[in-house]
Amino acid sequence: MRSSGGGWLFLLALLFPFLPGCAAFIAAGVISGVGTGVAVSQDRRTGGIFVEDEGIEIKAGRRIGEKFGGNVHVNITSFNRNVLLTGEVPSENIKKEIGDLVKGVENVRNVTNEIAVAGISSFMSRSNDALITSKVKGRFMDAGKFQVNHVKVVTENGVVFLLGMVNRKEAESAVEIASSTSGVRKVVKVFEYQG
Repeated sequence: MRSSGGGWLFLLALLFPFLPGCAAFIAAGVISGVGTGVAVSQDRRTGGIFVEDEGIEIKAGRRIGEKFGGNVHVNITSFNRNVLLTGEVPSENIKKEIGDLVKGVENVRNVTNEIAVAGISSFMSRSNDALITSKVKGRFMDAGKFQVNHVKVVTENGVVFLLGMVNRKEAESAVEIASSTSGVRKVVKVFEYQG
């Protein structure tokens, strides 16, 4: 009798903490890939653009890692080939250099460089940011004012960045909900407007 895919995913989830970097990334991709078909079907981006966004994030991350290693903390978020950079770097020159590096990645249309010149954030700060992101997404779902996966939420040091292809009403609703969420210091719109 053949085992189901669920058993295989369960085994991968158990082994995940013991996998080295690249293998962990591949395992995470396999595990998250289960829901990817649903996410793509409800996304306003085409399947091709969705894949390009994933590729942009991977290529940009690799280039930044090769050049700066652990001296910087940079998050790369691509939505419809518009890239948002957040995180912390030690100098204004490195911030600019990273922005230029990412602009050179194939298929990138625009870069919004919101990297802070500061010390690398702590695990506690990043955990708090992850909690804020979850709360904002949960409140989006509860409100039911727009399709949740039309707005991507990124939180860095209590600042919530909202990306996506939205109309003005969706954008206003997203900003209103995010800005009234506990722990949010500020909301920054990085939307691409439709209609």
